[in-house]
Amino acid sequence: MTAESAVTTCFRHPKVESHVRCTRCDRYICPSCMREAAVGHQCVECVQEGARSVRQARTAFGGRISAVPLVTYVLIGLNVLAYLAELARPSVEDRFDMLGTVPAGYYPEGVAHGEWYRLLTGAFLHLTPAEGTFGIAHILMNMLALWNVGRVVEAQLGRVRYLALYLLSALGGSVLVLLIAPETPTVGASGAIFGLGAAYYVMGRRLGYDMRAVNQYMGGLLLWLVLSAWVTSWQGHLGGLLAGGAVTLAYAYAPRDGRRVLIQAGACVALLALLLVLTWVKVADLTGGAAA
Repeated sequence: MTAESAVTTCFRHPKVESHVRCTRCDRYICPSCMREAAVGHQCVECVQEGARSVRQARTAFGGRISAVPLVTYVLIGLNVLAYLAELARPSVEDRFDMLGTVPAGYYPEGVAHGEWYRLLTGAFLHLTPAEGTFGIAHILMNMLALWNVGRVVEAQLGRVRYLALYLLSALGGSVLVLLIAPETPTVGASGAIFGLGAAYYVMGRRLGYDMRAVNQYMGGLLLWLVLSAWVTSWQGHLGGLLAGGAVTLAYAYAPRDGRRVLIQAGACVALLALLLVLTWVKVADLTGGAAA
């Protein structure tokens, strides 16, 4: 063998002489391709392959661990943007608030007349300063609660489960309004907030939190549910509370094996189906049997 043929080069850079092998694939690598490993060095490809094979850390409820409550930030941003739209054009609230139907004799509008989107859009709107009792305090209180509780719940559930919980809680609140007070225009994220409160309580019980603080928060939430019944939509609050509690029970007590994701997703789909069926039945009742 000649001295020239004994020269080894980097497998990624054939013109660069190399005398170091990747400890994983045993190919020669140059300094620019070397990555520190537990023992020796690895090439870029082996490092990337190793990263893909590492199992992602999960929370106690199966969600991916994330240090940034991104969904909470996005939800707050959407609520604020919707509020700015209301301030710029007051007709936005009338067009997208939660409304089942209007009293007989008026122009037909609301969920009963095909506007099912109101079941969710109303949960992103809030009272404006010109609307009496709460004014701007309405959105400030809800966003403060979303910031305080939402971050905790999102950190435990992961982003996908948390978003499903929030939307189903908002939908649950709207459906109960439709069932009990269909002619009452309703706005606010309170149904979703109450759902997050229920989730906080269920998670606390499941994870063995110090329940004194959790019980105090839950007691305050229930007290507000009662005291606010004269000035806010208690139906929306209660509907969100029940929906959020049901979803989180499924999250918390699903078996920790390969069936967990299927059971958790199935519970969310089942609740969604129930809420849609209840909506369809109520719409059929309001329209004399012709569901929109």
